[in-house]
Amino acid sequence: MKNVMNLVWQLRIWKDTRGQDLIEYALMAGFVAVAAGAIMPNVATSISTIFSKVGSVMTASSGTGS
Repeated sequence: MKNVMNLVWQLRIWKDTRGQDLIEYALMAGFVAVAAGAIMPNVATSISTIFSKVGSVMTASSGTGS
């Protein structure tokens, strides 16, 4: 019975795709930013600044989590 329950939980985990959309949108935004930086070099510094700020905010928030 324990093996059956373990299999059921594994199947549920494999079918769970709720966070997939968020990751796909973040990757797409990153690709667009890289393409914009490659096409328009003047924008590259602004993009770099934005990603640095986002990274610092995420680092700061990961230290204050539960």
